[in-house]
Amino acid sequence: MKRISRPGFWGAIFIVLAVFVAYWPALRGGFIWDDDAYVTNNPLLTGPDGLRRIWFSFYNQSQYFPLVYTTLRFEYGLWDLNPLGYHIFNVLLHSANALLVWVVLKRLGLPGAWLAAAIFALHPVQVESVAWITELKNTESTFFYLLALWTWLQFARNNSWQFYALTFLLYALALFSKTTACTLPAAMLLVLWLKREPLNWQRGLQVAPFLAAGLAMGLLSIWWEQHLGNYKPQYGLSFSAAERLLIATRAVWFYAGKLLWPVNLTFSYPRWDINAGNPWQYLWAVGCIMVAALLWLGRHALGRGPAAAIIFFAAALSPMLGFIPLFTFFYTFVADHYQYLACIGPIALIAGLATHYSQKWRILLPARYGAALLVLMILATLTWRQAGAYQNLETLWRDTLAKNPASWMAHTNLGRLLTAQGNLAEAETHYRKALQLQPKDGDIYYNYGNLLVKAGRFDEAIAQYRRALQLNPADAETWNNLGVVLYHEHRTDQAIVSFHEAIRYRPGFPDAHFNLGNALFVEHKLDEAVVEYREALRLDPDSTAIKNRLRALGAPTN
Repeated sequence: MKRISRPGFWGAIFIVLAVFVAYWPALRGGFIWDDDAYVTNNPLLTGPDGLRRIWFSFYNQSQYFPLVYTTLRFEYGLWDLNPLGYHIFNVLLHSANALLVWVVLKRLGLPGAWLAAAIFALHPVQVESVAWITELKNTESTFFYLLALWTWLQFARNNSWQFYALTFLLYALALFSKTTACTLPAAMLLVLWLKREPLNWQRGLQVAPFLAAGLAMGLLSIWWEQHLGNYKPQYGLSFSAAERLLIATRAVWFYAGKLLWPVNLTFSYPRWDINAGNPWQYLWAVGCIMVAALLWLGRHALGRGPAAAIIFFAAALSPMLGFIPLFTFFYTFVADHYQYLACIGPIALIAGLATHYSQKWRILLPARYGAALLVLMILATLTWRQAGAYQNLETLWRDTLAKNPASWMAHTNLGRLLTAQGNLAEAETHYRKALQLQPKDGDIYYNYGNLLVKAGRFDEAIAQYRRALQLNPADAETWNNLGVVLYHEHRTDQAIVSFHEAIRYRPGFPDAHFNLGNALFVEHKLDEAVVEYREALRLDPDSTAIKNRLRALGAPTN
């Protein structure tokens, strides 16, 4: 029986235990933003046909992440809506990813592989991916991505087609977890180049199916975003080629900076003012060119390692840099979770250089281990502190506003939360601030209108709903809520018009049909009211309120 390698065994134990200690605040956290759509209010996790719809329909999916939703459905069956189980699973996956970083880097023969894995595991930029349940798509995709990279290296060593097939299967699982895994073919070629393997036409043919699969998933994701309406003109996502270049090059430096100096990490960073006519903004692009030139000119002295690390960093980031439209660019151009995978490149470079020069300069082992432990303790402490912001929605939005007071998105979401809690005065303050920062967002007016309804200020609520509809005229929810307030104010004829508009923009809207039925009933149009009630019941067959209305009118409920 083969004996366990003690350094390897205890090194793995250290990483796993350190991750759980650093993420202890996250383990005690709850559900936050988007977790309702992914978990707590997701019919795909509970419906009898949910698994079929996860893989073969567009219903209730923010993008095509079928493996993530399948995993969440399985988790739901294990621990229902207890967030602890979801957090433990995410932390375990992150630990596994750190160990895979170690395995892959060691397989590549790079120095400092364990140190790189430990830094990856404990660096605070990873908190957003690990502490946020929704970002299971990041941790799960990276898990299969790294496994695929390892099996590809095995295939490259012995040309075993079983490993080739396994690599493609793992790549597919990574794509089904998150489309950004489409960068794997670049990484496959990069590791071969790093190992000085020949990059001939045969390797090109071997990588071609991976490129095709990645391209197909990328096009599907772009179509999916359009299908969801995430590229509406009012979102301001139409950038010129020059503007996209400015965003991308600045983002690369931003991510590198957060790796080297991880302070003021926040859930939503300020959105930069991009001006293609300002020559100073091209300094980011000039900096990228200078780094590329330095790597090329110093390729013999520096070797291939630094170039491979930086190329991997840029390639893995490329889907999130703005060359492809992203809905999140509506409020920020960067996010910590975008570099979860990409940061492996710079981290491996830093750890490798530190290990190489500490050995070259013959620094004593206790000093080397002590310095490494100090760095890891600092990173773990920062991770612990950052994870505390993800306890719940209120801590998340208050932490975001403390670091980015101009985040209209955080003001809006905190306003919604405070409204639900009944703290209307503070909620109104946040809505007013959000409107100052972003006066062209109809959703803020809509949410502010909901607050005013709750406060009993109906005329003001009607004004806010009308402003929202000027910006988002096809918003069925706003039309419906406007109709409800008009109905309450006995302006029934206007309410009927609003409900019809809601139904026009969303025919399968049971609340709008029910509310229209109520308005028609008041107008003594009983036959028309019954028609609307029956349509509402068809759309929502379990509604007791609709059945009671039909029974009161002597109409059948089946």
